[in-house]
Amino acid sequence: MTSAPPERPPAGDDLLPATRRALGRRIAAGQAEGRTPSLVGAVVREGRRVWCGGRSMTDGHEPDGDTQYRIGSLTKMFVGVLVMRLRDEGRLDLADPLSAHLDAGLDVTIAQLLSHTAGLASETPAPWWERTPGELRPELADISGPPPHPAGRLFHYSNPGFALLGALAGRLRGRGWADSLRDEILVPLGMTRTTLSPQPPHASGFAVHPWADVMQPEPADPTGLMAPAGELWSTADDLCRFAAFLLDGDDRVLPAATLAEMRVPASPPADEGWSGGYGLGLQLFRHRERLLTGHGGSMPGFLAMLCASPADGVAGIALANVTAGPDIGAIGLDLAGIVADREPRLPARWKPLAEVDEVLLALTGLWYWGPRPYVLRLLADRGIELTPVSGKGRASRFRAEPDGTWTGLDGYYTGESLRVLRRADGSASHLDLGSFVFTRQPYEPGAPQAAEPDPGGWRAG
Repeated sequence: MTSAPPERPPAGDDLLPATRRALGRRIAAGQAEGRTPSLVGAVVREGRRVWCGGRSMTDGHEPDGDTQYRIGSLTKMFVGVLVMRLRDEGRLDLADPLSAHLDAGLDVTIAQLLSHTAGLASETPAPWWERTPGELRPELADISGPPPHPAGRLFHYSNPGFALLGALAGRLRGRGWADSLRDEILVPLGMTRTTLSPQPPHASGFAVHPWADVMQPEPADPTGLMAPAGELWSTADDLCRFAAFLLDGDDRVLPAATLAEMRVPASPPADEGWSGGYGLGLQLFRHRERLLTGHGGSMPGFLAMLCASPADGVAGIALANVTAGPDIGAIGLDLAGIVADREPRLPARWKPLAEVDEVLLALTGLWYWGPRPYVLRLLADRGIELTPVSGKGRASRFRAEPDGTWTGLDGYYTGESLRVLRRADGSASHLDLGSFVFTRQPYEPGAPQAAEPDPGGWRAG
């Protein structure tokens, strides 16, 4: 009987000592080079926190996973989840104009607000909302000035846009967005240390002089109606719980399929290298050829980053209490990358299906789109996968629907409907996929017009 090598723990167990040292060095370098009063980082793998470390300017007084920091625009992820929950419940459609649910005097859609393509200004009319009390903006009309861009044309990051989404969630729930946040996200995920105002133990925010090693405290005024854009305080431990949710979904909050929808880029990339983008309430990052999702954040005195790689089952979190200092995004991305590169996840176990549906089993195997061979495979939960036999082509997975059809989940056929057409004897005649016809033989005789063979049939050259 043999056992697994001791240097490779099972997925979800503690990390190797060398990996832990590399993570600790990254935090130490970030705190020193970024000249930040304190910095804490954490890593999630396969649904649980596997590492957390901190460093501060004071020996023996390091922050830990329970130290609260203001997380700024990471708040937007939570607002995005609240809105998508309403969509999944049928309370709204992403194509709805905001005016259908909220009187804000703007001709923009909910999807445009979620993806920062509504054309709204980046900030509120003066004074700047991050450094002034929220009481200065008592009405929704006070948080959004004239849009500088046409709606739906380009990505333009907008804090007021997410303030409006928070107001929308509150209006449709009939209570404040913060109450919905607590009951619908924080309580189910066990995030007891994520709050609108700081709760001890918490870090205080500072600004460090750019040319001298001196600092001063930063204000932390409540932001009122702008709170959904960046008000929350949280801890590394709580954000690990949220990162685990982003990686795998949680049906009590949002299913994995909805989170996957939120990760789809909603606008063209802003640069040729596609170093980043935005989906629906989630930022997208490309880091060393790895695709991650999450959000960065900043408020006076604080920086934050949460990034998750669903392909690797890993997430990195970094929090600092300084206005300008370390590249907090790079730190979070590096933490996730260190673990993913040094200890890649194990392949998922192969397991047979829990039950066999003979009717679906009969559909598996070769199908032809004209002369091009495809193979259909049966997946769990009555799902299917249609892929080219060889080479590149239009491959997609499909979700089974109650009416006997399937809906495309990815690739070219995302959102398209696949149907099985049957003969009088009940046998499968062909597949109809968005009007494309797949038959059991190349250009099968008797096939529908879209795939019928030449009258002369196959012939030699």
